[in-house]
Amino acid sequence: LACGPGHGVSIGSLAKLLNEDGVENVTVSSSVFTGTQNGVRIKSWARPSTGFVKNVFFQDLIMKNVQNPIIIDQNYCPSNKGCPTEHSGIKISQVTYKNIQGTSATEQAVKLVCSKSNPCTGITLQDIKLTYNKGTPATSYCFNAVGTSLG
Repeated sequence: LACGPGHGVSIGSLAKLLNEDGVENVTVSSSVFTGTQNGVRIKSWARPSTGFVKNVFFQDLIMKNVQNPIIIDQNYCPSNKGCPTEHSGIKISQVTYKNIQGTSATEQAVKLVCSKSNPCTGITLQDIKLTYNKGTPATSYCFNAVGTSLG
């Protein structure tokens, strides 16, 4: 898969409706993202939902000048309208990011913002090598994400 320009690969938007099916057993591998807004993203509205995301593998990916190379956003609420709470009901578990390298167009290359009421669990970051385009180290931000980091 070669992405760019564009939005990258997204699972979601989820939690638009209360009763939604889950998303499971997804693999994205051996792909290159060039100048995209996102690399690999999981996105859900900040709303109650019965949905879930589990058993997702993002592996062997190259990012070239990507704004958000790795992102989970469970507070999606465009224009702050239509979101009765700041808590997504989507349960995210068993998501692996492995061997992802390249450059981020923004200083924050990894952003994992999980639900206040349903923390992400089983998140694995392994062999992530992302640098900021400006020559300085990239940063990461995690909120309510539980898991491991290796390599």
